[in-house]
Amino acid sequence: MKSVHAFRDDALGDHDAVALARLIRTGELSPQELATAAIARARTVDPELNAVELPAYDTPRYAHSPAGGLYGVPTFIKDNTDVAGLPTTHGSEAFRARPAAKDGQYTAQYLGTGMTFIGKTRMPEFGLSASTEFMTGLPTRNPWNTEYSIGASSGGSAALVAAGVVPIAHANDGGGSIRIPAACGGLVGLKPSHGRHIDGEQVRQLPIKMISEGVVTRTVRDTAAFVAAMEDRWRNPKLAPIGLVQGPAQRQLRVGLMMESVNDATVDAPTRDAVERTAALLEQAGHIVEPVAPPVTPQFAEDFVQYWGLLADLAVSTGKLILDKSYDAGKSDGLALGLRAHHRRNLSRTPGALLRLNRAAAAYARLFTRHEVVLSPVLSHTTPKLGHLAPTQPYDQLMDRLLRYCGYTPLHNITKTPAISLPMGRTPEGLPVGVMLSGAYGDERTLLEVSFLLEEAQPFARIQD
Repeated sequence: MKSVHAFRDDALGDHDAVALARLIRTGELSPQELATAAIARARTVDPELNAVELPAYDTPRYAHSPAGGLYGVPTFIKDNTDVAGLPTTHGSEAFRARPAAKDGQYTAQYLGTGMTFIGKTRMPEFGLSASTEFMTGLPTRNPWNTEYSIGASSGGSAALVAAGVVPIAHANDGGGSIRIPAACGGLVGLKPSHGRHIDGEQVRQLPIKMISEGVVTRTVRDTAAFVAAMEDRWRNPKLAPIGLVQGPAQRQLRVGLMMESVNDATVDAPTRDAVERTAALLEQAGHIVEPVAPPVTPQFAEDFVQYWGLLADLAVSTGKLILDKSYDAGKSDGLALGLRAHHRRNLSRTPGALLRLNRAAAAYARLFTRHEVVLSPVLSHTTPKLGHLAPTQPYDQLMDRLLRYCGYTPLHNITKTPAISLPMGRTPEGLPVGVMLSGAYGDERTLLEVSFLLEEAQPFARIQD
């Protein structure tokens, strides 16, 4: 097993973002020292990980004001989000992206937390896949074992945080794209309720606004601090505030244990073991754990694939207009083209699929008339070796593998509800295994409180150990 990490005795040390921000506030470190250390770390490990899409090492962007809650902490932004002066490639090899004229609205909120921007991270084309792999380019590798996938679509961000280059990096999630790479990389990955943060530009015209913005981190308190810092910058008045969550709740919770996926995929032994041990920890803490069934039928999975195909069709069909005149659909990857073809073959099914998907939120909400939290796997099986989910695989085989892998995460995107991946298990080979907590719409606070409890009960494995 070949692991790669950047932890060393420098300004970053093995501190998380909260600790680094505190050291800056006390004057023991400067944002410049932290950025210099993170850039040096990136230059050391990225030749093996292939996680950085666009470095900004010569021109880091420092916050103008020290007021942000994460002032001075170095970070990366995923390459489907506009940053002024840099192209936004969306992970595609099919066009030449031009520099963005200005920051996206989400970028402004994100960097308003005070973090220092040092580059953009890699992702699979249009964020459609669950592994950061390409038709011709090198794959992004998992720092825990470089023969394995780091997941997707926020794979580059997850690889850099897992390897210790930065403690926190931007991620977003349209079907599991925060939680999947968090699970593969031994990280904390919160998909917030949709609307918790300002939408990225790509979301606003979607028929179902299923993409949520967030981060991947190595500690629960970093995720909690990020949520609070973002809320200080902008808060959706339609959602109850979260504030700064700092530890477990002192109330007894009813936890639904959902081992069955929406599409009845088989759960492998390491994943089942991690979920069951997590359930035992919750019971030991005094919470009530009882089995629950998925709130939707297997039709949900078919409808999600149809919507997935619609999004691929829109991306491919409008590439010249929306992305760049240089866009060549023939150079898009096999997954994007296969999904587009699937959508067009079944075009008459799209209206019904959208109608049923929109009804899923009510069915999901009924789970939380009795339970405050649902515990489940993130993925049906542990992260595969690179190549298993590559877009060069025949489309039918690739889709079969993706559906067997990702049976749990899309439900929360369609219902716009919060869910968090926590690194609660290990495979016999030492790779991380994630478990997922999900909650009612707008209730990130409970998920963070339970996450603090679990991190205290079973401290997360560290790659440097």
